[in-house]
This record gives sequence, structure tokens and C-alpha cells, in this order.
Amino acid sequence: MGTALAARQCVACHGGMPAVAEETIPSLMTELDPGWRVEEGKKLLRTYQVPDFNAAVAFVDAITPVIDAEGHHPILTVEWGKVRVVLWTHAIDALTDNDFILAAKFDQVYQQRQSAA
Repeated sequence: MGTALAARQCVACHGGMPAVAEETIPSLMTELDPGWRVEEGKKLLRTYQVPDFNAAVAFVDAITPVIDAEGHHPILTVEWGKVRVVLWTHAIDALTDNDFILAAKFDQVYQQRQSAA
């Protein structure tokens, strides 16, 4: 899942950029792994499950280059056995394509790490 979105690049965020139309969100969600949800109509959330705290930190280390390359920065919460991700475009306080693109890229990293384990 997420391969079409994951192949795209984030665009620079700025005030005035268009939010994702509410009616397109369900279609975009089908391109992401299960586990993502929309909260408050404007935030994309997922908790990735990992074996322990070290694996949680390692997952964050693995997605950090993606975050920097895309220039789109999520809220990450690291706990024992999980990493919680919250995405939204702060500049317009809404969801944009960038949020779904980054989510798909995180899913790819997660799947690759699961396959390698």
C-alpha cells in the first residue's frame, strides 16, 4: 500500500496552500496502511507497534532522513514498544497532500523494517 503516494514528494508548506478536500480523504486513506486515522478532521494519526523501546528509537532514526528530505515535520511520541505519529500541515492547520505522502513513506520504512526482522 501507499506506493503511489510514497513515490511523490512533499511541496514546501505555506499559508494559503490548499487543504485536501474532505471528500478525497477516504480515497487517500485507502493508499495508506491500516492503522491511520483522521482526528478532528485535520490530523492524521498512527501508532506503529515495535518490539521494545530500542526498536521504537530505531524506527524514529530510520524515518528521520525521510522527514528531513521532505521538509515536513510530524509530532513523534516514543514509548516502549510504540511510536505515535501525528501529521498535519501547521501552516494552514489542516491536512494537505504532504501529510498523506509522508504517512505513505513512513509505512514503507515500517514495512521494510518488519520484513528485515
